[in-house]
Amino acid sequence: MKPQLLIASPISGSGKTTFALGLLRALRQRGLHAQPFKCGTDCIDTQYHALAAGHDSVNLDTWLASDGHIQTIYNKYAEQADVCVTEGTAGLFDGYNRMQGSNAHIARLLKIPVVLIVNARATAYSVAPILYGFKHFKRYVQVVGVVFNQVASPAHLTLLQEACMDAGVECLGYLPVVDDFKLPPRHSGLVLSVRQSMDEQIDRIASLIEKHVNIDKLLSLCERIFPCQHILPYTSESELDNRHIMGRKELQIAIARDPAFCLLSQENVDSLARNGQISYFSPLYGSDLPSADLVYLPGGYPELFARQLYRRKRLFGQLRDYIEGGGKLLAECGGMVLLSHSLTARQGGTAYEMANIFPFDFTMTARTNAGYRQAEYHGITLRGYESHYTETINPEENSFSAIPVYTMRGSNTSTSLFRYKNVFASLVRWYWGETEMLDLWGKSQTETDSLVFP
Repeated sequence: MKPQLLIASPISGSGKTTFALGLLRALRQRGLHAQPFKCGTDCIDTQYHALAAGHDSVNLDTWLASDGHIQTIYNKYAEQADVCVTEGTAGLFDGYNRMQGSNAHIARLLKIPVVLIVNARATAYSVAPILYGFKHFKRYVQVVGVVFNQVASPAHLTLLQEACMDAGVECLGYLPVVDDFKLPPRHSGLVLSVRQSMDEQIDRIASLIEKHVNIDKLLSLCERIFPCQHILPYTSESELDNRHIMGRKELQIAIARDPAFCLLSQENVDSLARNGQISYFSPLYGSDLPSADLVYLPGGYPELFARQLYRRKRLFGQLRDYIEGGGKLLAECGGMVLLSHSLTARQGGTAYEMANIFPFDFTMTARTNAGYRQAEYHGITLRGYESHYTETINPEENSFSAIPVYTMRGSNTSTSLFRYKNVFASLVRWYWGETEMLDLWGKSQTETDSLVFP
């Protein structure tokens, strides 16, 4: 038995992340190991979680991974924890297809209770039918209590508590209106100054939660049997851990990691670690490319640091030498931008030359391209998520070869998975927890051997 909870809300913007960060920090200050999780693909909130809890946060997404795999990784990462805190995304019942992939789906799958965060700024007793509906809409989703956000006064709180009594939902506390509190813009790198500012803000939220939320009652109401029972066929942890033994040597794997390349799934890293030794390097801060059998360039915000990256000529040369020598490399999202010909951080601005591996020029736009993506490559099914504000200017079509990428529902997209020699690059952030990344290079290279990029 251990406390396990999913923090959800009726709608987006209710304060889930604020409360999750404060609770994680408050538990940490009590000397508890709180393991954070995040529903969906968001790799920004997971960075915030890690800062608050002192432990890496793990994504749980039931479109990217099977239900059985989600159960397996939840048990794996939560095993050593005293408390498990999962932050939801969007509204409690909002999934990619009605309830499929929603927070409610995750809560039912893992058999963990839900604590609702309700923004009370513009409501009072009228919240009663909302609470009643969320508690009773699906009985298998156990809503054990509510925390109100943006409470204006003691009189306001009294009305909200009366609403809870009549709706049959436990009021666990509240957060007052704090007008000068704000998290950093989501589209920003966690450089040292931002981390220090966030650290102070998280401490502030934690102190408010200690003062106004009954943490002991919350933990008591959320105590559940652990580990969660697997209700579907699944790949066992031992099978996952032993994949690299089958005919593969221990590899040296180099991963770019810094504020410019920070959108990194913890399960992707751990999946790679099963095949060898992980080392990290920083394109932003001028690291040399480590000696490696495989290089992984994840997503991030290269556009925020375009001028600094432009100056990394030595690293660019090392990347080109590594690639032309047949080195294996996977670049996703911002990692692909680093391998492009140039990056224009804003429309009409300076075009900064990048590593010039792929003949693409990227420019930032106000339009976002986002959604679940899938691709088939020589019998390998890839699933991932695309989200960026870049526009690509492609060269002549006959100068490169592309593997089609499709939406969740199977329609074609303008996005592709590109291959040059032993390099794969895409604007999609792929999920490698259930798919073996190294299988990409286990297929015939005939179709790409003849490709030559300018």
